[in-house]
Amino acid sequence: MKRIWIFGAGGIVVLALVAFGIVWFSPAAQDAVMRRVVAANIGVNDAVLAPDALHVVLCGTGSPMPDPERAQSCAAVYAGGKLFMIDAGLGGWDRLAAFQLPVGGLTGVLITHFHSDHISGLPDIALNTWAAGRREAMALYGPPGIEDVAAGFDLAYSHDDGYRIAHHGPDFFSAAGAQSRPIVVEVPDRDSAVTVFDEDGVRITAFRVSHEPVDPAYGYRIDYQGRSVVFSGDTGKDANIARFGAGADVIIHDALAPHMVALLEEGLAARGDRRAQVMHDIPDYHATPVEAAEVANQAGAKLLVYSHIVPRLPNALAHRVFLRGVSDVRPNGVMIGYDGLYLELPAGSDRIVQHDLR
Repeated sequence: MKRIWIFGAGGIVVLALVAFGIVWFSPAAQDAVMRRVVAANIGVNDAVLAPDALHVVLCGTGSPMPDPERAQSCAAVYAGGKLFMIDAGLGGWDRLAAFQLPVGGLTGVLITHFHSDHISGLPDIALNTWAAGRREAMALYGPPGIEDVAAGFDLAYSHDDGYRIAHHGPDFFSAAGAQSRPIVVEVPDRDSAVTVFDEDGVRITAFRVSHEPVDPAYGYRIDYQGRSVVFSGDTGKDANIARFGAGADVIIHDALAPHMVALLEEGLAARGDRRAQVMHDIPDYHATPVEAAEVANQAGAKLLVYSHIVPRLPNALAHRVFLRGVSDVRPNGVMIGYDGLYLELPAGSDRIVQHDLR
């Protein structure tokens, strides 16, 4: 019996080697394998287009601090045939592509503020949604100053756009699709919430948050068929999140763990690295995980998801340290977000269905 097993195992090895040899040396076999790979990687994850739910996908949960596991700030919301992105940090498009999400019908991008990690991915999103079928100028919603951002990117990429139109033709790359269309959102004061968009049952409101010296900085709330999600943008602990996020199903909130950042400051200072000053300065304009949990409680939110994670969390111990004290304030309905988290909020329900697109 043992000899039979050895011969059987040996036969499998021989067959595997033969198969490898065929693929390695045969162009036809190589092309057949590559066709399978291509087919597996160009599909479309169209579950997010289902009209009977609000769909939220996190495509960037990181910060300006390098993190191989997290792109910079980026989220996508699908509702009522609309697609809105909330912020457009570097690497966000790469995540959307990896998740095979449909993007040709991009309705607009909602910018919370103009820090680089919230706008640096705009050119990739502009190009790829243009290639995927967007024929009109890309709508950019944001605070006063969004006109400068739009004009700057349009100018910087004007030569590139011209090359692509000339190469592929205006029927494929429409000239209008190469442009940005800035839409200035004016929120007059902290007591106001301004309607940004209201069509086909999708309602988006903007409100002010605290991110001084950045002013104004906005949070956004999206409502659809009785379900809602709130994006804090970057902010310290702010009662406006609870006020304008009251009763929301989900709050996506930035979070910085000051006890961990203090260790980074200490380490950088010990070696004379001037970036210690950055670590010293940043805690005062981001909410801590505990503070975000307190705000979510005040809002009555069903689920709090941390995003814009500072600092990097490379392992389970770091996750535990990051969440220190949170369970004392909010023992349930809280999680650390990640790139590829997809939350499905069915209409006529209070369920929040979690999917992992990684």
